[in-house]
Amino acid sequence: MKLPVVIMNFSGVYNLEEFARNKKFKWLNCRELSGTDCYCQPENVDKIKSLIRNLPEKGIHFIDSGNYHYLTKFWTDKITEPFTLIVFDHHPDMQPPICGNVISCGDWIADVMRENSYLQKVIVIGVKDKLIQGIPSAYAHRAKFYCESDSHHEERWKEFAQAHIKEPVYISIDKDVLDKKSAQTNWDQGSLSLNGLEELISIIFSHEEVIGVDICGECSTHLDLFEEERECEIDNKANRTLLELIEKDATE
Repeated sequence: MKLPVVIMNFSGVYNLEEFARNKKFKWLNCRELSGTDCYCQPENVDKIKSLIRNLPEKGIHFIDSGNYHYLTKFWTDKITEPFTLIVFDHHPDMQPPICGNVISCGDWIADVMRENSYLQKVIVIGVKDKLIQGIPSAYAHRAKFYCESDSHHEERWKEFAQAHIKEPVYISIDKDVLDKKSAQTNWDQGSLSLNGLEELISIIFSHEEVIGVDICGECSTHLDLFEEERECEIDNKANRTLLELIEKDATE
């Protein structure tokens, strides 16, 4: 049985990506929601949660650009068993909150750690090494980092996972962990190849119980139509590759 696929279309970028043109996918039109880009204004939290209320966390969720990575919190809020959150991201997303109770793409992991009683641990893969030094000490005991310099070593990951993962996992993928040949995002990017990311995901699926997956890191739409088309084609290929891989691994 294939996992349900949800497309959360905030920026309109998925209209430009061929992989998303599948009538079996559940499209959520979020373009009329203002106050969602990078930050989610409090009045929109309930609106977004209402959109996904009847959709299962066990699925593949495409959540637009990295500006909307905070949507992972809303999907993981639906989990009702102890779990580990595995995040592929070039940034730790654990900044101290800047705007009070407004969740953002820069602090959403910290929000999950504070508010989700089922979360046991967060593992972030591919973080820029120097950014780890700036993580607030309050999160250190529940966050583990498999940094960018380690992410090219699959055998090392197996040892790391055996030491730190004891529960089912939810996987969140920001394509900014990839090099620019593999994806085009609106944030600075890492050095992991698409093939390297595929290998790590396959290892996780073969050793862990996966609750669900989400994917973000789309490019931003802009006025240069030629450049926009080029970037969307690169991301379209990455999304299709990841989708096919996850569907295959989930059924084995």
